[in-house]
Parts: sequence; C-alpha cells; structure tokens
Amino acid sequence: MVTVSHIVKKIVSDQPFVEEALGRGVISFANLAEELSPKVEEELGKKAKHAAIVMAIRRYADEISIHRKHLKEFDYTGEILMKTNISDFTVVKSQSLLAKLKTIHNLVDFERGDTLNVILGNNEVSIVISEKYAKKLAKFLAGESINVYEIVSTMTELTFILGRKDSMKAYNLLYGLVGK
Repeated sequence: MVTVSHIVKKIVSDQPFVEEALGRGVISFANLAEELSPKVEEELGKKAKHAAIVMAIRRYADEISIHRKHLKEFDYTGEILMKTNISDFTVVKSQSLLAKLKTIHNLVDFERGDTLNVILGNNEVSIVISEKYAKKLAKFLAGESINVYEIVSTMTELTFILGRKDSMKAYNLLYGLVGK
C-alpha cells in the first residue's frame, strides 16, 4: 500500500538538493510540505493532510541526518586543474609503440608545466600532450596522420567524421584495406 511517507521519500530522494537541505536541517518542514502537497496528493490519489506530509518529511529528515552522521566527510586534498592548448592522440597499442613511449617522455619539458598523460587501454593508447609538441608527436608516431573526429555506427554502417583535408587520404587508405 502506498503511503504519504513512501511518496514523500520518493519525491525528496529524486531532488538531491532538497534531500541534502533536509539532512542539514536548513529547510522548513511546513513550507516543504506545502510545496510537495500537490504531488503527494496526485500520487496518493486522494487528499492528504498537511500534518501527515509534515510528519513524513520530519521522519525522513531524521533518517537522512542519522545516515549523514555515519558517513565520513570527503577529504579532498588534491587540486583542480584546467589545462588548455593540449592535443589528444589515440593509436593502436603495439609492441613498437610501447617501446616508443619512453622516447615520447623525453619530448616534454615538465619543469615548464608542459603536459603528458599516457593512458594504456587494452587495445589502444591515448596520449594527451601539450599542443606545442603535437607536430613532433605526429611525426614520431608516423601513420597516415588522419584526424578522425568521431565514428558513428549502426548495425550495418560505419561512418567516419573527419576534416575535409583528410577525406581523400582516408578514403584511399580504407579502400586499400577493405576494397580489395
């Protein structure tokens, strides 16, 4: 059986800011009850007493505050950084690439705050590097240097989104791979 209490919990839990305010004790139960009353009555299918909604909110607030006491405060001691002027390369993982990664590390001047992040996946490697090293890295990695912005697929189609300047080179490369 659906009760006012169940409905109030559902409505409040779907609104994280309201739920947090309740847990901190900075929200008026009576005012919140007034706000929630139409939704509660709609889901309940009949009129609900204001006092019943207030009591359900009060009980849920107690439940939330007890739960909050058991949680440790999140102690974030790191820093938040925003970097601009960076490039991202994703290439197929291979033994030759893994051997080259040591050399890539020597391209970057870390003392000047330059960026190099290497993320090893199961089948590919992503390299995030300061934009000023992008051309050096592109030459170092070789390949056809075709910048693929996105790949879109359906069950029977595969669409590559790329720059106009790379379109013919990409077509010829794909044709060479699968056109035979």
